[in-house]
Amino acid sequence: MAFLNTVLEPPAYGWTDELGNLSKPTNKQIVKEFFKRINVFSDKKNWLSFLSWTLVVALVPFLGLFIFKYFSITGLIVAFVYSMIIMGTHGTIWHHRYCTHGAYTFKNKFWRFFTQNLTLKIIPEEIYAVSHHVHHALSDQPGDPYNAQGGFMYCFLADVNHQPIARNMDEACYKKCVNLMKHTGVTTNTYKQYQKWGTLANPTRTIIGIILNWGFWFTAFYLLGGPALACAVFGSAGIWAVGVRTFNYEGHGKGKDMRRDGIDHNREDMSINQLWPGYVAGEWHNNHHLYPKSARSGFKPYQFDLAWCYIKMMSMLGAVSSYRDSKADFLKEYCTPVPVIVPVAIPVKEILVSAE
Repeated sequence: MAFLNTVLEPPAYGWTDELGNLSKPTNKQIVKEFFKRINVFSDKKNWLSFLSWTLVVALVPFLGLFIFKYFSITGLIVAFVYSMIIMGTHGTIWHHRYCTHGAYTFKNKFWRFFTQNLTLKIIPEEIYAVSHHVHHALSDQPGDPYNAQGGFMYCFLADVNHQPIARNMDEACYKKCVNLMKHTGVTTNTYKQYQKWGTLANPTRTIIGIILNWGFWFTAFYLLGGPALACAVFGSAGIWAVGVRTFNYEGHGKGKDMRRDGIDHNREDMSINQLWPGYVAGEWHNNHHLYPKSARSGFKPYQFDLAWCYIKMMSMLGAVSSYRDSKADFLKEYCTPVPVIVPVAIPVKEILVSAE
């Protein structure tokens, strides 16, 4: 826990106030911190945060071209499916259940690479995975990088303000940080390189990987449907990249206790199960907080889990060699019917005979 308490770079307004409670900055403070921490001219260690939002901005022209030049109902349907379902489900499969929680393992590096690059690469694994370990350790407490009690903007800009790793780790702590990412296949910096760049990821390798990923997918969609399809897909990916930054605010009740009896069984934090993220991305969030290392989080009959469908299918094909499935534990713990003791009526005659 001590390591996870210090692994992230604290914002200028801090995690806690003078009383030890959550520090709740104003929106002005949050925005100021955001622009400070994407400024690569003042500090090159800001490169990863800068890159993350540069990718979002780079997708805006594609969205504009789709809306004003190539718009069609078919394209709109493709954009919806790609952004809401494909990108959302992939985020759960790759960033969430694999990179962070190691809920399943791949047979070999090829299938890991295949899954990693199933969609456009937008969110760097480092920014998501390391901070998400902290989120689970300190969920809805000071230090949680996207604590919903801090407000919408606190969560929305968390990838820049709260999620980057600390820049002053000693070598022992840095090695622990590397170990969190070791299974993902991301080539990490040496400690000396980390001291220069402030990140686990190497800028050259990261940027080349994104260029190759985007180049492959743009070519593929262009060949399949010309510039109209390519712009629809790339533009919708930008919408997802913005929308996903709102999830943890919504998924933790907007800072309020919105848990429902019989639906949200985890009572250790404010996470809630929601139908929309559940159906389009397999993100049954309260269930996930109950069993974070489970490759499945849709446990009840109505909780369809697309991410689990992919993992299970890959297991059947031999691409996934092992996985954890906590459905049986969940059903036993939370859905086992309570035995009902039915009183047995005893005839009066037997009572009198017994009394004699």
